[in-house]
Amino acid sequence: MTDAPRPSDDVSGEGGEPMPPRKSLRRNTMVMASGTLVSRGLGFIRNAMLAAAIGATGIAANSYDVANKIPNTLYAIVAAGVLNAVLVPQIVRAFRRADGKRTVDRIVTLGVFGSLAITLVFTLAAPVFVGIYTQGWGAEQRDLATAFAFWCIPQLFFYSVYTILGQVLNAREQFGPYMWAPVLNNVVSVAGLAAFLALYGGYRPEIDQPDWWTPGSTWLIAGTATLGIAAQALILVWPLMRGGYRWRPVWRGPKGELSGVTTVAGWALGAVLLDQVGVIAVTRVASEAGAVGHDLGDASIAGNAAYFNAMMLYLLPHSLIIVSLLTALATTMSRHAAAQDMAALRATVARGMRIVTVFGLWSTAVLVALAPMIVRLALPTVPADVVQSIAYVLMALAVGGAPLALLGVFKNVFFALEDAKAVFYIQIPVTLVWVLGMLGLQRVLDPYWWTAGTALALSLANVVCVVLRGVGVRRRIGGLDGRRYPALAARALLAALVSGAVGWALLRLVPEAGGDDVLHSLMVAGVSLAVLVPVMGLVYWALLRLLRVPEANELVAPVVSRLRRRVR
Repeated sequence: MTDAPRPSDDVSGEGGEPMPPRKSLRRNTMVMASGTLVSRGLGFIRNAMLAAAIGATGIAANSYDVANKIPNTLYAIVAAGVLNAVLVPQIVRAFRRADGKRTVDRIVTLGVFGSLAITLVFTLAAPVFVGIYTQGWGAEQRDLATAFAFWCIPQLFFYSVYTILGQVLNAREQFGPYMWAPVLNNVVSVAGLAAFLALYGGYRPEIDQPDWWTPGSTWLIAGTATLGIAAQALILVWPLMRGGYRWRPVWRGPKGELSGVTTVAGWALGAVLLDQVGVIAVTRVASEAGAVGHDLGDASIAGNAAYFNAMMLYLLPHSLIIVSLLTALATTMSRHAAAQDMAALRATVARGMRIVTVFGLWSTAVLVALAPMIVRLALPTVPADVVQSIAYVLMALAVGGAPLALLGVFKNVFFALEDAKAVFYIQIPVTLVWVLGMLGLQRVLDPYWWTAGTALALSLANVVCVVLRGVGVRRRIGGLDGRRYPALAARALLAALVSGAVGWALLRLVPEAGGDDVLHSLMVAGVSLAVLVPVMGLVYWALLRLLRVPEANELVAPVVSRLRRRVR
C-alpha cells in the first residue's frame, strides 16, 4: 500500500526544513529488512564466536548471559516500553505543527539525559540485579556475573539514545539507518570476540572457573559488547543531520505540552514492568536448571544461556520481516490516528494482520521442523547433546511465533490511539498465565525440560495476549476484518502444517551434523538448510496459491521484482 502525500501532511521543520518524501510500505519494509538481514547475519557470527569463546551452557556462559540480560531488560522497561510507546505518535503529531521541532527537541533532551541518570544509578546497583536474576548460584559465580554486569549495564544509556534518535528518524520516514546501525554494533562485537579468541583461545573447562577471569578478558567479552552498542547509537547522528534535523537542547516548554507523553508513558511503563516479572521468572528458572546441570555434571541441561541462544534464533525471522513491517506500519497508524481517519486505520491494521500471520505461520513451521539444524548452524562448536537441548527450547518458543507478530500490530494501534492503559490491564492476566505456567511446568518436569517449559509457557501467554488485545483493538477502531481474517488464518495454518511436515520428513534423510569436525557440521547444516528452507517455502507458497490466499504473491513480490530488474 502506497500512501500518496496529502497537503495536510506536507510539514516543514524549523527554518522551513522539509520532511523527507514519503515512500511505500513495501519499499520501507524492504529497506529495513535488508539492514536487519545483514545485521542478523553478523549476529549469527557473533553468537557462534561467543559460544566458541565461553561455551553455551557452563558457568561462564550463564554468568555473561545474566549480565548482558540486565541492560536489555532495563532497556525494555525504560526505553523500549516507555519511549516506543510515546515517541512515534508524539513526534508525528509534533512534526505536523509549525513549532513542532521545539517539542521534538525537548523530548530528545529529556529522554537522553534522563536515560543517562538512570544508567548511572543502575550500574552502581549491578550486584543487586545479579541477585534478582539468579537462583541456586554460588558466591563466586555471582561475582563473575557482577563483573560482567559493570561493563554491560552502561549499554542501557546507548540503547536509549539509539531508540530516541531512531524513532525521530522513523517519524520522518527515514527508516533505513535505524535498521542498518546494528551492523556496526555487530562488527565491533565480532572484533572484540576475535581478539579474545586470539589471546586466550577457545572454550575449555578452566574458563568455567570464576578465578580464571581477569579484568582484560572480562573487558574483551563485555566491554566490547558495550562499545558496539555505543557505536550503533552514535552513528544515527549523521543521517539525522543529513535529513535536515539538528537537535538543540530544550528543557522547558508550554505548560501541559508533554502531559499526553507522561500519561501514555506511565501506563506503558506499568505494562512493561509486568512483562519483566515474567522475564525475571524465566531467568531464575533457567539459571537454576543450569546450576542443577553443573552439579550433576550434565552439560546438556539447558540453562539461561541456552534460552538466550534459542530466543535469538526464534526472533530472527520476526526481526527480519515482522519488525521491519511493524516499524513502517507504526508511523502510518500514528498518522491515521492523528488525522482521526478510522477507516484508513482499520484498513492498515487489517492488512498488517494478514501479512504478519501468513509470514509468521511459515516461520513457525520452519523453526519447529528444522530446529536441530538451525541450532547446529548457529553454534557449530557446541556438542550434539547441547544442540538438541537448545533445539527443544527453540521449538517451544516457535509455537508462539504468529501470535507474537499479531501482538506487535495490536500494540501499535493502542499506542497510536494513546491508549496505553489498555495495554497495562491486558498484561496483568498475561503475566499471570506466563509465570504460573512456567512454575507449574517446573514442578512436574525433569530439570532437563525446565527451560523448554518456560518457553512453552511464553507461547501460551502470547496466545492469551493476542486474544485480549484483539478484542480491545476491535472495540476501539470499530472492527478487525472479521470476515476475511479467520478464513485466511485457517488456510495459512493448513499450508504451514503441510510445509512443516514436508521439512520434518526430509530432515530425517539428512546425515547427523555432529562430532568434533566443526567444518563438516557446518557444511551439513548449511547445505541442509539451503535446500530444505526453499523447499518448504515453495510448498507453502504453492498451497497458499491453491487455497487462494492473495498475500502469497505479496510475500514474494519484492524478490520477483528485483529478479526481473536484474534480468533486464
